[in-house]
Amino acid sequence: MEEKELIEKAQSGNRQALSELIKNYEQTVYNFSFKICRNKERAENTMQETFLSMVKSLNQFSGNSKLSTWLYTVVSNHCLMLARSQKKYEYTPIEDDDALIDEKDVTDWSVSPERVAENNELKALLDDAISHLEPEYRVVFLLRDVEGLSTEETADIVKLSVPAVKSRLHRARAFLRNELNKSLKYGIS
Repeated sequence: MEEKELIEKAQSGNRQALSELIKNYEQTVYNFSFKICRNKERAENTMQETFLSMVKSLNQFSGNSKLSTWLYTVVSNHCLMLARSQKKYEYTPIEDDDALIDEKDVTDWSVSPERVAENNELKALLDDAISHLEPEYRVVFLLRDVEGLSTEETADIVKLSVPAVKSRLHRARAFLRNELNKSLKYGIS
């Protein structure tokens, strides 16, 4: 069944169609909320809140955008509200990939152990730098550079103009570049 048909059935009260939509987006919503919230428990709560919001307001979904875009908006809003309600942000490093659900987890045996160690070290440095971004910049960076959405899609999701998204993305990238340069220059990890 196509997504458009599933949405229409779910909007008319078909629980099986609604369940199918949730199943289709469960991994995407969890992974994105984990990247923003930086905490497994908060990501799970955000995922639940997102799907609760979806159930409550799916009838308001007009279909003018993709359902995934609409869900990214809901996740972003829930994570930003959570971040604003907290004075101190906690940092949870991704020590192993079990924290994220990755459906494309394939081991590449052609890569040397030294290269893997370098990549893991760089990943840890980048992860640490991302965790220090303000949530408003982190959301834009993750949507554009990690999730691969267009500037226009990102602007729709975070309810900003395209120039504002470009500005936040530029500042986020500059901040990350600066943080990585400091870490690599001084050997801080």
